[in-house]
Amino acid sequence: MKMRSLYRGLKTSYRGSNVSRRAQRFENWTARASSEGATTDYDHADTVREYYDLCSEFMVFGWGESLHFAPLSRHESLEESIARHQRLIISKLELRPGMVVIDVGCGVGGPMRRVVREADVRVVGVNSSEIQLDKAKALSADAGLDHMVDYVHCSFMDMSAIEDNSFDRGYAIESTCHAPDKAGAFTEIYRVLKPGALFWGQEMCMTSKFDPDNDRHRSIKQDLMRGIALKDIETMDGVDRALESAGFRIVEGVNLAIAEDGPATPWYRPMEVWGGTRASALRRTSAGRKAVIRASRLAELLGVFPKGSSKVVELLDRTAGAYVAGGATGIFTPLYCFLARKPP
Repeated sequence: MKMRSLYRGLKTSYRGSNVSRRAQRFENWTARASSEGATTDYDHADTVREYYDLCSEFMVFGWGESLHFAPLSRHESLEESIARHQRLIISKLELRPGMVVIDVGCGVGGPMRRVVREADVRVVGVNSSEIQLDKAKALSADAGLDHMVDYVHCSFMDMSAIEDNSFDRGYAIESTCHAPDKAGAFTEIYRVLKPGALFWGQEMCMTSKFDPDNDRHRSIKQDLMRGIALKDIETMDGVDRALESAGFRIVEGVNLAIAEDGPATPWYRPMEVWGGTRASALRRTSAGRKAVIRASRLAELLGVFPKGSSKVVELLDRTAGAYVAGGATGIFTPLYCFLARKPP
């Protein structure tokens, strides 16, 4: 069933385009963006959109509909940890029935659907990727939640289609890490929130262990930037400064990759070892990803997958390796989580 869904999704997402050429162009773009003296004609927004247009179907196939990391517990599956994490977001935002909430960079809508179901609020998802929005709409309709969600096709850097002071609450889960100007992104989010509104975010950051003079550390950072379509990777302090420059008051900020009560299960563990019994858990591991690459190549030869699909899986495999390296060295976290408020 999963393979049939993947097949249909790839056909829809790629729409007969030359996937090999697109994947190579994407890698050329990210190489330019992450190199010193990058040319001025580079458009980071286009790169981020292409990243998700190319990769989303395989990301959902391997990770699930909620395309983000979560603090893990050895007593839980990844899916259970993600659900627990999303319930933390609902709690931190103090959501109440009838509120209107903005999901900044909503992906394919996994978190949105939980927020709607469990908090009884209306959610508006903002996304620059039409491919992801189409999938989010279909999945929400299948879940019977389409009457509780709306969508705006735009970049969160320019949400001029949305009026000032529109939302009671907001959240951004691993989306504003893609912003070419983080303070600018937070300023636009600040504008569309009502006075007194809470805003919850999850950012990818370099930690204090990152040494810019360490060749290995610099290489890992470059691999992460190229693999995830990041123009740069901010520090946690840098995120806080950007929030404050936009006008937000920071309520709390914590790296949830570090457990308060002792050693945590590493957030990157699902990309290293097979935990649990689900086939999706195996697909996330290095061996599983290699198997998906081989299967994709065969599916291309048989005409089942669009040609070039395996190139996308190879890109995701390399990116997973960079995630593991960043996590294992402790220089990178995708779990800097903050709660901020727009002053009344």
